[in-house]
Amino acid sequence: LEIPNGNVIKKNYVGKNIQNYDSMLVISHFKGHPMGGYGGALKQLSIGVASSKGKRYIHCTGKENGSYEDMFNVKQEEFLEAMAEAASSITEYFKGNIAYINIMCNISVDCDCCSTAKEPCMKDIGILSSLDPVALDKACIDLVYNSNDPGKEHLIDRIESRKGTHIIDVSQKLGIGSKDYELIIIDK
Repeated sequence: LEIPNGNVIKKNYVGKNIQNYDSMLVISHFKGHPMGGYGGALKQLSIGVASSKGKRYIHCTGKENGSYEDMFNVKQEEFLEAMAEAASSITEYFKGNIAYINIMCNISVDCDCCSTAKEPCMKDIGILSSLDPVALDKACIDLVYNSNDPGKEHLIDRIESRKGTHIIDVSQKLGIGSKDYELIIIDK
């Protein structure tokens, strides 16, 4: 998929079968992440939808034949910008036919992709949904910061040390969504 307004990457490599679909439901386990700071809807739109080649391309901030070592020698802001740009190509492709769910349970500082992820550091918060991935991730971040759970400090440290919220800012600038939201709580 082309990314005409991309600064870091100009294309996004995705699986060929994306052409078989006219809508998408993005379900994400919201938690920390060793590279992105956190993982939610925006990460799932970028890395989650990318092909194997696309994952490497995003992680290597646009190097066509980037190596495994290259993935860990990129500027953090550029990596997050590449993820936002990849996410923008997916939202543009589906043109509003996407819904998002972030599950805030078993919240660890590590991603499910880690071979030995750390145990959860916070109590379950709940399940959030939106038609706006930027608002959804921002709401999840705000719930972590506003939580009374003492374990939140571990997750906040992970997010801040990796400049994780930069993807939210860049995604809003790219027009993927807005950081403004209204949180509507539905009790059981």
